[in-house]
Amino acid sequence: MEPIEIPIDGVLDLHTFHPKDLPDLLEDYLSLCLERGILSVRVIHGKGTGVQKARVRALLSRNSMVRSFKDAPEQYGGWGATLVELNG
Repeated sequence: MEPIEIPIDGVLDLHTFHPKDLPDLLEDYLSLCLERGILSVRVIHGKGTGVQKARVRALLSRNSMVRSFKDAPEQYGGWGATLVELNG
């Protein structure tokens, strides 16, 4: 399979990715954001049953690049997205 190129713009939409790819994808994306000076990232995991959100947050809680994270404001996805602040 060819790698999928995604824009590094501070918004990562997980809807098109397989759950098994999540750990590496999240790590790589956050690292590239830091390299580009993007310290605020919105991860869109969807509302669904909450499984994807829980997995994203578990990974974020163990990531040394992450300073904090919280639900996005309603206009940016509410509980279907997580706002991540990176250590600069």
